[in-house]
Amino acid sequence: MTTHIEDITLAVAGEDIAGTVLRPQTELPGILFVHGWGGSQQRDLEHALKLAGLGCICLTFDLRGHEATSAQRQTVTREQNLADVVAAYDRLAAQPALDASNIAVIGTSYGGYLATLLTAVRSVRWLALRVPAIYPDDHWDTPKQALDREALMRLRHSRCAPQDNRALAACARFTGDVLLVESEHDSFVPHPTVMNYRDACTRARSMTHRIIQGADHALSRDADAMAYESILNRWVSEMIVGSRVGL
Repeated sequence: MTTHIEDITLAVAGEDIAGTVLRPQTELPGILFVHGWGGSQQRDLEHALKLAGLGCICLTFDLRGHEATSAQRQTVTREQNLADVVAAYDRLAAQPALDASNIAVIGTSYGGYLATLLTAVRSVRWLALRVPAIYPDDHWDTPKQALDREALMRLRHSRCAPQDNRALAACARFTGDVLLVESEHDSFVPHPTVMNYRDACTRARSMTHRIIQGADHALSRDADAMAYESILNRWVSEMIVGSRVGL
């Protein structure tokens, strides 16, 4: 944990003697979780409970079009969901005892896409992306559910550079630490999409890329979910918790 050191003077019997006060850092890092399309905060809560135990302030939430607002599923747009993420970030950053300069964002699939866009408008130090999806820049105001799926899959199987895509451009500007987790047998976010994200992060302070062997997009097998949890916890411990102890 970072220690603040302050030189002081003690007045004793008309004389001054030197002293030093050492105070541990009291502000905590924050972690924002962004779930994928069709998901909810429920799975994120499981991870958040563990990471909160490591000394992090965590926030999970349901994007519009999900859970209590599922009636909006057919009409909600990416613009609206990005506004949800920004609002969640701002609520987290306003938490007492949180160090707003040390915030991590953990996004899954569609949530990973939104997380990258968030880095363009808010300060993010650590970015963890599990199977981050990618979408075209056009049709931004079109309901997410109405996007052409065949066109999406063609995009996800193609080579795409930062100058061609808003999310990748955000990655190219990001200077923090990145965790990128891929599923070997992912039919929704194939390997070329993950590599587009990885190749875009040219200015990242560090890049950790892990592939969960045999895993599908949803981590349907318990062993795959446990593998991701292990990867995430190890990275958080090294990057976020480690930064507080001066590692």
